[in-house]
Amino acid sequence: MPLNRLIVCAFFTALIAILAQIAVPVPFSPVPLTGQVIGVFLAGLLLGPRAGALTVAAYLFLGASGAPVFSFARGGLYMITGPTGGYLWGFIPAVIATGLILERIKKPQLLGSFAALLPALGIIYFCGALQLGFIMQYNIPQVVVVGVLPFLPFDLLKAGLTAYLSIQIKKSLHQNRLTNVLK
Repeated sequence: MPLNRLIVCAFFTALIAILAQIAVPVPFSPVPLTGQVIGVFLAGLLLGPRAGALTVAAYLFLGASGAPVFSFARGGLYMITGPTGGYLWGFIPAVIATGLILERIKKPQLLGSFAALLPALGIIYFCGALQLGFIMQYNIPQVVVVGVLPFLPFDLLKAGLTAYLSIQIKKSLHQNRLTNVLK
């Protein structure tokens, strides 16, 4: 992978870590409401499946090794093996799915970009709910109430915002003849 591509991946890794610090605890759930999914969505929309997966894997590796990159400036292996770790693990297949879907869309506009994020969101919820339910011994209705439903409206809003931002970023890069930054 070219150096400029690795630098962009490092930038997005840092962006995800910064957005993870926008976190609001949810009183009835071990899962906080965070901004990191915006960075994950942007990585999928702008970097594609390979570089996006590398970006998210670097983020998870940093956090698992103890760097305070997860919500509330936490880090450590427990964060990805604990109750909320499935959401983090879900970022990798989610970013790959987003990138692959977007590659099939010739000229993605707002609706196409938003549509590419919906399966990614489903993947994140599935992986997160699976680990949350397993570790906390929740049944399916409990997992849905504690780990999915409270977050769905906010995550759909984040997906819409991210789709819009990705289109604007691509336009800006094209206007400034910097399209090779993301390729």
